[in-house]
Amino acid sequence: MSLLRTLRLCLVSQTGSRSAGSLLLQSPQPSWHAFHAVPSLSSSTSSKELLMKLRRKTGYSFVNCKKALESCGGDLKQAEVWLHKQAQKEGWSKAAKLHGRKTKEGLIGLLREGNTAVLVEVNCETDFVSRNLKFQQLVQQVALGTMLHCQGIEDQLSTYSKGFLNSSELSGLPAGPDREGSLKDHLALAIGKLGENMTLKRAAWVKVPLGFYVGSYVHGVMHSPSLHNLVLGKYGALVICEASEQNANLEDIGRRLGQHVVGMAPLSVGSLEDEPGGETETKMLSQPYLLDPSITLGQYVQPQGVSVVDFVRFECGEGEEIADIQ
Repeated sequence: MSLLRTLRLCLVSQTGSRSAGSLLLQSPQPSWHAFHAVPSLSSSTSSKELLMKLRRKTGYSFVNCKKALESCGGDLKQAEVWLHKQAQKEGWSKAAKLHGRKTKEGLIGLLREGNTAVLVEVNCETDFVSRNLKFQQLVQQVALGTMLHCQGIEDQLSTYSKGFLNSSELSGLPAGPDREGSLKDHLALAIGKLGENMTLKRAAWVKVPLGFYVGSYVHGVMHSPSLHNLVLGKYGALVICEASEQNANLEDIGRRLGQHVVGMAPLSVGSLEDEPGGETETKMLSQPYLLDPSITLGQYVQPQGVSVVDFVRFECGEGEEIADIQ
């Protein structure tokens, strides 16, 4: 409970703030030792411009970009495809070598779009790599792939729907309309670039009709470099609420409920009729409200005209410690 207690104190001290710290971004320059030296490109200005353009667009090293252009006769598009294929080959090779190494670090990604919200967890070996822009872009791609999968499920919503994807199901999802291959292919590319074992651990999605709202919170939050509605962190929560009427404060209420789920780690929603519990209580509505322990969470939400019906909580690396002990 000591870790949760520390987290709770941190959450309470940050009440009212949407940001709880930030992660440093680092952009590596991948290089593949498997590439061999080749005859040099022409030193003409146009060749140098092509080299610079390919380098900026792909992020691969000058040596590899030069090799790609020479192999493709200076065709920029073909050179880009060639680079990605070589990177993927190298990635699968590294993935096979690194398979089995512990992946206790990583990030939780939260993506919202309309009446849909998704949570994903992608793991790596070290916190250093989790702070890397290339890794964060992988989490972004996984969140997008999960969102597209969820939106592709046709259902007539009269109440909320919730679903989960395990590692195998997540890996097999298409990468998206602008990316080729599956999420597993993009995982291999990231492993090849960053040199650590990584796993696509899990995903959850929630869709709600009118009259419902999805509250959300991510702890240790930073916004995605290219998607304004994606946030990354170490803990994440979705809280499904039913609102009896339009409430201008729903976003704030939803965020506070998400904070409570992250900090208090309930196991079930419970009922407003349940007796108030102490710090070890696992029913959400009976727990002391994280931001005001003098009342229960149920006593906080009841006057707001909001009913909590379900929630999802992700903690990065969750379950790894138990697996180590076993």
